[in-house]
Amino acid sequence: MTEEELLKQGYRKYRGKEVDVYYHLEKCNHTGICSRENEIVFDPSNRPWIMVDLAPVDEVLRVVNECPTGALKYRLRGEKEVLPKDPRG
Repeated sequence: MTEEELLKQGYRKYRGKEVDVYYHLEKCNHTGICSRENEIVFDPSNRPWIMVDLAPVDEVLRVVNECPTGALKYRLRGEKEVLPKDPRG
């Protein structure tokens, strides 16, 4: 999936120096996994609530990959494909 497709689906982009994170409010079930896993990067009390560059890239990717609903995705700078892929196909 490309960034353009993701944005058309309603995802919001949070830019970082090395990785961009995308979030879709309506896909989120608000279990708080992301904020429990890394409350510095994913802090719902802040605006913007995702501060991509406050942790190393591998840590941001680890947390995004924990999202059970697909509400969080990422794209490494220089890459075209957005990950992780939707597990439901």
